[in-house]
Formats: sequence, structure tokens, C-alpha cells
Amino acid sequence: MHRTLADDLQRLPDLLQSARDFAAREVGGLAERPVARPDAAPARAPLPEVGVGAEGALTRFADRWSAGFSGSAGPRYLGFVTGGATPAALTGDWLTAAYDQNVSGGGDSSATALERETLSWLRELFGLGEDHAGAFVSGATASNTVGLAIAREWLGERLGVSVSREGVGALGPVEVLSGSPHSSIGKALSVLGIGRDRLRTVPVLPGNREAVDVDRLADALDALGGRPAVVVANAGTVNTVDFDDLRAIAALRERYDFWLHVDAAFGGFAALSPSYASLVDGLDAADSVCVDLHKWLNVPYDAAVQFTRRQDLQVRVFHNASPYLGPPTGDPDFLHLTPENSRRLRALPAWFSLTAYGREGHREIVERNVALAGRLGEGIAQIPQLRLLAPVRLNVVCFTPADDPSEERVRALAKAVAASGEAFVTPTSYGGTPALRAAFSNWRTTAGDVDRVLAALRRHGADLGPRGA
Repeated sequence: MHRTLADDLQRLPDLLQSARDFAAREVGGLAERPVARPDAAPARAPLPEVGVGAEGALTRFADRWSAGFSGSAGPRYLGFVTGGATPAALTGDWLTAAYDQNVSGGGDSSATALERETLSWLRELFGLGEDHAGAFVSGATASNTVGLAIAREWLGERLGVSVSREGVGALGPVEVLSGSPHSSIGKALSVLGIGRDRLRTVPVLPGNREAVDVDRLADALDALGGRPAVVVANAGTVNTVDFDDLRAIAALRERYDFWLHVDAAFGGFAALSPSYASLVDGLDAADSVCVDLHKWLNVPYDAAVQFTRRQDLQVRVFHNASPYLGPPTGDPDFLHLTPENSRRLRALPAWFSLTAYGREGHREIVERNVALAGRLGEGIAQIPQLRLLAPVRLNVVCFTPADDPSEERVRALAKAVAASGEAFVTPTSYGGTPALRAAFSNWRTTAGDVDRVLAALRRHGADLGPRGA
């Protein structure tokens, strides 16, 4: 039966209850849902000419699509660094859609003030001082891009030009130095017109490390002959969660002129635990910081934050000059701080989760995930067909087939584990060796889940067979 928008509005409480019941069943079964569902999509349907209403749409979704969605919010999805959604964060996210606030500017809602409060809580959570100003963005890639855009404007300031007005060509060649940069850094440099090839990889410490050798970084800066540069430090590398010595890098500014951007997408959460907070000692000295919230804060996609000491330069880059928007003030609207003019209230799920569980609740998630990563690493060390490639430093386990760790065998193992529905891990390369990585950041994960992952790895590792098979 054809239903109109007016029909759906009149029945909205019942429709929301139906959606609530359906979502509750899906979330309630998440622990046993197949973790990955490769090749589960139905054939594409034509655009409906006549709608079936919200209830009909829910039925069609349940019939055609829901079974093919992965269990990425569940406890054994260890690919990338993917968090889940705490109950409070999910509640906040539903209300985000219900209120449908556009927090690009203030003046019509208290939502902007809530976002500023949430940013202040996050700044405190990560040990940043009040001179760091923040804004919400979609993810770590956007956060790194914003931070490096501010760095680009700083370079112009040092050289006596305005990049935001004259263009990046006014800078000439730019030097960006990093030890083990995330792939999003190269993407950001491409977007910003600096160029991927301007990223100079600095040697890392010996002995299975991904942390930059600060002495070699000093040599690279010295070779610039006083020209200002950008240094991207890493607080939690992708493969082994290694941490650059942030305080030692910051101390180099006594001799060299550079902008310090810290990519702390998930490693920044080490600040929550007294046992690991020393890993991010010196984070407050950064000029800009990236932290991803849909990772270890366990809020729904998409949510990240960026912080910087130079909000004045940030406004210079991102301000939107239009009479109806108004000029930036001393406390600028968010539309003057990021590439987005319009966006949803990403702060509300984070506000709910921080309010519901506090610093201690989120510390417990971090420490439990770290312990579980250690448990997986110990288990892998006992599987003859597998070997660890690096120590388990925090929440990522990097491993490979013990015999003939070729890319083909690594991908075969990853595919077999995913097809089993028991777990999901992602391929990588570490020290030139094809490998797999399992990343822990979901609040649901338990020791029992780790044991199930180990069983899947043991079973499918044995299926690899001997070298050359």
C-alpha cells in the first residue's frame, strides 16, 4: 500500500518502535553475527517509482540487506582499528539524528555549546592544555588534513607569504619529515597541493621499531639549512603501536624551525591509563594533534577531533566569507575551522559516552583491550604455523605465517578467517614482510572472544600447508 510522508509522520511513534525493536535484535545478536560477510550483497534493484513507506522500507531492508552487513561493531572484528558503539554512544547517536542539528554555527541552539564542552573534556582526557583549541571532523584522515593545512599556513607565515590567499605555489618546495607515517599523511599532502613526494621518510630506531630515530631526524632538519619544515610524529604506529619520543622531538625546536603535528589517531588513548600514559608524554607540546574517536572511544562512525595551538591560522585557512554566515569572532563558529560548512552533531554520542562512563570507564576499555592483545600475542606464539613479527606493545598484534610468509599466503589466511565468520584481520607489510594485524579497540571484546580468534587462526593456519604447497 502506498504511504505518504504525512502517513509516516502520523505513525512515527510506532515506526520508531519498530526500528528500535529491529535494532535491538541486531545489536543483541552482534556477538554471534558473522564477523565478516564477503560477497553477500544482493543484486541491485531499480529505483522505486512508488514508495512503500518507512515500515515497508524497514521490511525490505531486513529481507534484502541486513544479513549481509558485517559484525564490525562486534567483539571479534579486529581489522583496521575499529571500535564499536557503547550503549550510551548509540543512544546519543539516535538523538543526533532525531534533533538533526547543524552545528556549523551558533546562535540558534545550545548544540554548539555542548560540542565545545565535549571538546574541553576530550582535551583534558588527552592531557592537552587550554591553549589547544579543537573541532570535530569525520575521521583521522580529515583531522590530519586539517592539521597539515594549518601547518601549511604556518610555513607561509614563516616565509612571509599567505598560502590561503596566494596559493601553495608561493611556498616553493615543502619538507615534511616523519618516521613511520600513516598513509593518510600522503593523502593529505596530495589534497593540500604540497605533494605526496614531499614526504621524507626518516630512519627509525633499530630492533623491530617503527619509532623515528630522533638523532637522524635532527640530521634531516639540520640539512635544511634553516628552512622551516613540518614534522609528523606518530603516537601509535599502524603495525606495532610504536611511539615516537614526543618530548625529545619537541626539544629539537630549540635548534630548528618546524611545525610539530602528532598523529595520535588511536595511540592518544594511552593517556587514559597510568600504565601507558608515558607513551604520549609531550603530546601537549604539539602544534596540532589528530585523534580518532570512532576507534578507541567507541562512538559510532564518523567522529574524530583535531586540536591546534594556532586557531588563528586555522581560521585564516578555513573561514567562509559570506555576509549571511558572519565573520569569525574570538570564539569562531565551527564552519570557520574545518572544510565542512554543514555537518551533524558528532559531539553528542561522545558526550553521552563520556557522561555515562567517565574517565574510569573508558580507561577500563583501553586497559582490557591491551591485556587481550597480549593474550592473542601469547597464543599466536604457541601456534607452530604462525609467528609474531614484533612485540605486542599496546593493542595491535602483528604476525605472519611461520613458513614462507608470502603475500599470497597471508591473504589466503585472512580470507579463510573472514569466510569462517569467526574473526576479521587485515593484511599489512612490516619490515618488508607480508603480515596480518589484529587491532583491539572494541569495548565488547572478552577473553572468550580472543580464544575463538585463536581457534580460527590455528585451524586455518594449519590449512596453509608447508612451504610451496
